[in-house]
Amino acid sequence: MVSESTSHPQTHIKPLSEQGFAVWQQQWQGYQDFYEVDIPQATRLVTWQRLLDPKEPIFGALALVDGEAVGLVHWIFHRSCWTVENSCYLQDLYVSPQQRGTGAGRQLIEHVYKEAKAAGSTRVHWLTHETNETAMQLYDRIAVRSGFVQYRKQLD
Repeated sequence: MVSESTSHPQTHIKPLSEQGFAVWQQQWQGYQDFYEVDIPQATRLVTWQRLLDPKEPIFGALALVDGEAVGLVHWIFHRSCWTVENSCYLQDLYVSPQQRGTGAGRQLIEHVYKEAKAAGSTRVHWLTHETNETAMQLYDRIAVRSGFVQYRKQLD
């Protein structure tokens, strides 16, 4: 039997809803703080509207423990030249520092796997920063590292 002191409270995954803006924004800010970025409020508001718009290919969910948000995930369905079916890009994943290692991140990823499969996607893919070694320990257990390196050019 597992003692209470070593067990983790159960994590529940909940789709985003209109009433959840403040909670989502708090988790979204935690994600930005982790990556040391500041997304303008106008962009946050557009992102929130897209996440709730059923015509958009972008979705989100929160991880809850005892009714409190402890993480979030965003994913986007998109066409691919490599498959007939859509691919699923897991764009953002965040778990609050005090909940890391409890399985919340894995549950968020598995939620995306389930949603992608239900939508007919044959692949889920994502990126992480090369310094995010703790997260990569999880990712290496539940996915295959592709070996590709991302390049980007900011267009003015």
